[in-house]
Amino acid sequence: MSEQRTLFDKVWDAHVVRSISKGPDVLFIDRHLVHEVTSPVAFLGLKNRGAKVLYPERTFATADHNTPTINQHLPVKDPLSANQLKALEENAREHGIPYWGLGHQKNGIVHVIGPENGITLPGVTVVCGDSHTSTHGAFGAIAFGIGTSEVEMVLSTQCIMQPKPRKMRITIDGSLSRAVTPKDVALYIISQLSTSGATGYFVEYAGEVFRNMSMEGRMTVCNLSIEMGARGGMIAPDEKTFSYIKGREYTPKGEEWEKAMEYWKTLYSDSDAQFDKEIVFDGSAIEPMITYGTNPGMGIGISLGIPTAESLDGGVATYRKSLEYMDFKEGDAMLGKKIDFVFLGSCTNGRIEDFRAFAEVVKGRKKADHVTAWLVPGSHRVEEAIEKEGILDILHEAGFELREPGCSACLAMNDDKIPAGKYAVSTSNRNFEGRQGPGARTLLASPLVAAAAAVTGKVTDPRVLMELETA
Repeated sequence: MSEQRTLFDKVWDAHVVRSISKGPDVLFIDRHLVHEVTSPVAFLGLKNRGAKVLYPERTFATADHNTPTINQHLPVKDPLSANQLKALEENAREHGIPYWGLGHQKNGIVHVIGPENGITLPGVTVVCGDSHTSTHGAFGAIAFGIGTSEVEMVLSTQCIMQPKPRKMRITIDGSLSRAVTPKDVALYIISQLSTSGATGYFVEYAGEVFRNMSMEGRMTVCNLSIEMGARGGMIAPDEKTFSYIKGREYTPKGEEWEKAMEYWKTLYSDSDAQFDKEIVFDGSAIEPMITYGTNPGMGIGISLGIPTAESLDGGVATYRKSLEYMDFKEGDAMLGKKIDFVFLGSCTNGRIEDFRAFAEVVKGRKKADHVTAWLVPGSHRVEEAIEKEGILDILHEAGFELREPGCSACLAMNDDKIPAGKYAVSTSNRNFEGRQGPGARTLLASPLVAAAAAVTGKVTDPRVLMELETA
């Protein structure tokens, strides 16, 4: 009887160049994505060693983290950002790497444009100097973030040294309730496992709930794998996957497509494959989620109250310090809390599906007067789809403006910073202290919850507004 292997085993083992006894594996990397923040020092290392990029055709560069989301046709004002963007452009030109800078049709957030252009494919290995590289695992790829020294290693050798992670499978069956999105599923998992519950593991998501998700939804779930400590997350490719990638610029064509499909259809966990840890949840138990603290694991169903310190495992002092930062109290209801900012975007929720969901709630309503809303598409192609589908008209009629693509308010590396003490309902991935700006208070949520907050000015259950629409 042949060995029963997991999806992760099949992809990992196919890329091992050398195994070091009692040490890491040398892993071949198919796709290397670079951006302006973690690459300059890596390229400088190459220059100092007189080294070249080994496979420039396997490397793709975009500007996203430090880019402004208004007036991108003008020179970037911040000197540090401007220098990093210039360095990326020059390094890409010197080494023959495809570069998609500000204004380029293919420009956008690195984890949005990879799938858009067919760079991300089933069974490949993908790395990037960014922790949310796990996004690409939605296609049945092994994808993970790396540090700057490792960026240099991959640029020069197309390989990386990595210990093979343990394997975890998270299975969710059952039907999701109305207004429960992939973002809610991911936040629910993290709330149950904590931000360290998957440390040391590579996660495979399985079950009815994930099979029923769109590719955009699967990307959202895999994107957040890192927030529970996992090295990455992945979902077995299926007909949805193949349909999504077919015909994109960097996907195989003709006979090469047929040959690739033969391999891709073998990418699933064998029926008796063994995982180091198995976790099962019921999809019907999940409701729209929102965070109340200073890490993504501090999340609850939107109808619930903030837990007491005594009801949770962990440090009481740390927990209460988090609530003090947020100016929340144990037992508080999240519903009705006033908010100041809404951010729709990021590599977690900056795709067209997210804007469709947001528009579904705000259609026929008006933005709350005191709310500042930053709606930021993940790429120019998302931006074009928003206009083509009539979503832009809905947003304008409701009092919203669309910004230009970029990472925006996900992280305080550009001009889109939440002011100190202000509350932001954000569709991004992290709510650490100062993540969206010094003193900013972040509530992570889905595009539906963000939309409900944007039109009411407070934390609101989107199901209430959606029921009004159908009443």
